[in-house]
Amino acid sequence: MHATITVANQKGGVAKTTTAVNLAAAFAGAGHRTLLVDVDPQANASVSVIEPDPSRPSMLEALTGEVRFAKIISPTSVEGLSVAEARISLAKLERQLMGDIDAHYRLRDRLQHVREEFDYIVIDTPPTLGLITVNALVASDYLLLPLPPTYYALEGADDLLDTLEQVRRRPNPDLSLLGVVITMADQRTRIARDAIRKIRGHFGKAVFRTLISRNVRLEESPAYKESIFAFAPNSRGAEDYGLLAQEVLARVQANRSS
Repeated sequence: MHATITVANQKGGVAKTTTAVNLAAAFAGAGHRTLLVDVDPQANASVSVIEPDPSRPSMLEALTGEVRFAKIISPTSVEGLSVAEARISLAKLERQLMGDIDAHYRLRDRLQHVREEFDYIVIDTPPTLGLITVNALVASDYLLLPLPPTYYALEGADDLLDTLEQVRRRPNPDLSLLGVVITMADQRTRIARDAIRKIRGHFGKAVFRTLISRNVRLEESPAYKESIFAFAPNSRGAEDYGLLAQEVLARVQANRSS
């Protein structure tokens, strides 16, 4: 079974990269060949799992056709997990592709050359709804939307879902919303509990049962180039992402068999 999942939200600070990195690590830990694709110019997903090396080509060179996509894939310390790394230079992409007829298809076309080598591909995106995020959606089977339980949690979410529908109408009719994951949850506060109810009421069954709780270990692990499962395997963060990964895999399998 092959599936490509984009983790996206145009708002920053929603644990998007944390979710992408740890889901990818969990898939690999479950025995699935997994590729973490970083298309965020901030490159936080890349530096969370490997040491940066400016001498290596990166996502910009792959998407502009300067190098084959396989050239930017590196192994990580997690068995079964590889990463296609980004760097700040990726911020130049939109300007370089402006006006190109295939601009929205670059990532999809590049991934075609390596897709059969992996069971799951997880794409981390920038906090925008620009060309790079659209490339990720065009290349994907599923969108996973992380939302923190805050007063403004739903602000902007409809814009992302509108973009999903636009992508479904033309370049990628097979794209679907895999689900919404509530992140950075602190159920000790009334506003968080109210926001969780609001999110569940708005999205219904699309919301995963697992909540990702606020956890300091999740914030610390990227500094050590480790997933939460290697850095703090007994932490609440590891437990939460382990359970979420099980839900995500089950939902993908159910969708594929239906």
